[in-house]
Amino acid sequence: MSIFILFPLLAEQIEIKSPDNNLAVSLSLTDGSLFYSVAYKNKNILEDSPLGMITNVSDFSQNLVFVEKSTQAIHKTYQEPKIKKSNVTYNANEVTATFKTEHDEKISLIFRVSNNDIAFKYALSQNGETARCIIEKELTGFNFPSFTTTFLTPQAPPMIGWMKTKPSYEEEYVPDEPVGTPSKYGVGYTFPGLFHIGDNGWALVSETGVGSLYCGSKLSEGTKDGLYTISFPEEGENNGIGSANPAISLPGETPWRTITIGEDLKPIVETTIAFDVVEPLYEPSIDYEFGRSTWSWLLWQDGSINFEDQKTYIDLSSDMGYELVLIDNWWDTRIGREKVEELARYAASKDVGISLWYNSNGFWSDAPQGPKNRMNTSVARKEEMAWLQSIGAKGIKVDFFGGDKQETMQLYEDIMSDANDYGLAVIFHGCTLPRGWEIMYPNFAGNEAVLASENLIFTQYANDQEAFNATLHPFIRNSVGSMDFGPVLLNKQHNRSNDGGSIRKTTEIFQLATAVLFQTPIQHFGITPNNLQEYPAFVIDFMKEVPTLWDETVYIDGYPGKYVVLARRHADQWYIAAINAEDEVKKVDIKLPMLAGKNVSLYSDEKDRSPHFNTLKIKEDGKITLTIESGGGVIITNK
Repeated sequence: MSIFILFPLLAEQIEIKSPDNNLAVSLSLTDGSLFYSVAYKNKNILEDSPLGMITNVSDFSQNLVFVEKSTQAIHKTYQEPKIKKSNVTYNANEVTATFKTEHDEKISLIFRVSNNDIAFKYALSQNGETARCIIEKELTGFNFPSFTTTFLTPQAPPMIGWMKTKPSYEEEYVPDEPVGTPSKYGVGYTFPGLFHIGDNGWALVSETGVGSLYCGSKLSEGTKDGLYTISFPEEGENNGIGSANPAISLPGETPWRTITIGEDLKPIVETTIAFDVVEPLYEPSIDYEFGRSTWSWLLWQDGSINFEDQKTYIDLSSDMGYELVLIDNWWDTRIGREKVEELARYAASKDVGISLWYNSNGFWSDAPQGPKNRMNTSVARKEEMAWLQSIGAKGIKVDFFGGDKQETMQLYEDIMSDANDYGLAVIFHGCTLPRGWEIMYPNFAGNEAVLASENLIFTQYANDQEAFNATLHPFIRNSVGSMDFGPVLLNKQHNRSNDGGSIRKTTEIFQLATAVLFQTPIQHFGITPNNLQEYPAFVIDFMKEVPTLWDETVYIDGYPGKYVVLARRHADQWYIAAINAEDEVKKVDIKLPMLAGKNVSLYSDEKDRSPHFNTLKIKEDGKITLTIESGGGVIITNK
């Protein structure tokens, strides 16, 4: 009698393909270490890239043995009004591959591959009585071919910048750099990162599903050969409070790392992968409503935080038909709570809701603005939110976080969860990238995490670079999450009286176009009361009608840092927005099948850069040539 003992062995590789078979991930075990590679339409996107991790109790970086694999098809449909597409169908092929160390400690890799997206994460098993671990190092890498160029923004070191508030995801992008170019500060790059793999295609790398159970990660400095790896926060973030390394309970999982891939930029702009693989963490306490908001602080600055100016902006929101007004920093001392309650009543009488600004912290930056110490502890936070609920406030904007440590992610989650108990929507500024939060937290309404519109007030350089930066965001930052930029500054000069300060270099139609290009469910527009008298009725009417929630987003044309043409649909109304950051007038031949043969409104720039409006009929084949001025814009709607 013969007895055969079968040991599971990993074949040369495990291949996971997308439903359309164009995107392929190959997972291999080489000399006990894990690697993966990626190809799209048989073209190399990622060369052999490392996987694995080292914890304080187990080493999953070497001497691994294959145990088993399982496969399943993922079919998911969901509705979410806050993202770029309200109804989503997600189909993917999933493979779970399990490996073990010589001590029988198990780690599983879960890969989901859809037609243009890859999402993967680790799952760790409990080993005996050990039910906790600290992730000391994650080996996960993205090994691009050496001819790849990058569109990345550097991570800022901790405790630098204004009042020691960085990192706050407000650094500049550098386009088309060779891989391995050192970052500005030498501590890597923030997510997401865009990579151009020559004729092979494009890839956008990010992460999603990060809540209180892990830290926010970043990309390391790259090598000259094109390898970037997952890197954890810096020790000094949040004034050195908390650990830079995440801790998880066992069994436990990491967040998803995501890669969106296409032979052109269309899949990059239209991806929903940040939302496809996450689930809500709690039920909404109310039916949250989102929309348009004015705010005095952007152009009128701190001096406007007084009772009368806030009434003026409530009136402005009412005149525009907007749902909200934001009362920014210092309101607790410069207006006072009783007067804020009066403003809330006045706003309600005008069918306008109020939102209030808060400083997140007591001890991790020197930012002096109040209210302080109201959002960073549970007791104070719940007391504050109960008061906000009592006066009918609709939401809060919380600022100055300064780090991605797990403890900070816990604070984000605590604020959102508590706010939901009191029916409050939440926006964060001076903050991290939202990582699937539109789905995870039903009352989440957007993060800044971008070099936003306030910088147009602060420096002329920001105005000089405005068009360049605006043509980056639809491809990178805004592709993976809501972006509270605060667009549409119609003042020609950025001060209260429109007669001094920094000078806007872009046209009015460019500004209107950013209301469509920049996506977030609550838009804080930079218009001011004087704009209503300064511009033609069609400019103001556009701003009265533009929505903030979209049912569909379609990439038309563009190149990051040069120009972009993007279409968004709200119900049956299409908005096609185009802007040009290049020095010369740009003519772009595009096709708009959704508007073929239809009468449309066209907003464009005259040669003297003044705004122009007319109507026309799109050809039956949907073709049209756009003429976009340098620093200008074009908008087409079927409104």
